[in-house]
Amino acid sequence: MWFDKACQAADYIKMKITEKYKDYKAPKVCIVLGSALGSFADRIESPLIIPYRDIEGFSVSTVSGHAGRLIYGFVKENPILCMQGRTHIYEGNSPQQVVLPLRACTLLGAKNVVLTNAAGAINYDYNVGEFMVIEDHLSFFLDSPLFGKNEDDLGLRFPSMDEAYDKELREIAIECAKELGISVHSGVYAYMKGPQFETPAEIRALRILGADAVGMSTVPETIACVHAGAKVLGISCLSNLAAGMSEKKLSHEDVNRMEDIVAKEFGDWMEALICRL
Repeated sequence: MWFDKACQAADYIKMKITEKYKDYKAPKVCIVLGSALGSFADRIESPLIIPYRDIEGFSVSTVSGHAGRLIYGFVKENPILCMQGRTHIYEGNSPQQVVLPLRACTLLGAKNVVLTNAAGAINYDYNVGEFMVIEDHLSFFLDSPLFGKNEDDLGLRFPSMDEAYDKELREIAIECAKELGISVHSGVYAYMKGPQFETPAEIRALRILGADAVGMSTVPETIACVHAGAKVLGISCLSNLAAGMSEKKLSHEDVNRMEDIVAKEFGDWMEALICRL
């Protein structure tokens, strides 16, 4: 069922692309822009913009900071697909619905997937406004997008998560960041369902378990992309200190305000990365 839906969505997207560009070029990369990072889409040249609501099977984003648009275009002559915003399980979507857009993008030929998010810093050595390249994740509370009968056309029944975040992509991303003078950490991302922010006790527990940052996305998509055989790079923008680490109460508005601070740095980094892939 989900394979058929992904194929239907991919066929529609490819039709729209060929209507505009005539010749179809498979995307070099698919990048998902999380909270506070959506303005990177403004750098895409000759963009074809398709609202999620126009693509059958795509859920519509309901969270501020998530435009809900699929964009095909070029970054320094490199063809890319860009999801400007995502949907989350906490919006009432099933895990399978959340990952369907990535299923479609991999069917369209995207072998490299960059998943970005805004996250809370758990590691005391991290600062707000910095970035973390995800080297691994914790997802004890996730209903897997692979639940149910396996569809062999999508991937293996039991995909390995030994290196869910591709080592080579991580190394390239860190090299690009260093060349640009961007402060980047490598760490473990903890997935929590949300939509409420975590309690101080939960953050203390996650820190003991080895988490460096926490958020409410990315992991379902990572699992689906690995299942499909794509290489994944995960990047967190550290938009706030996690609960209990400061006296300030957390708010989504503070997360969105981070965009004005990191937009240029993040954009330069992603352009350099895409050119290196």
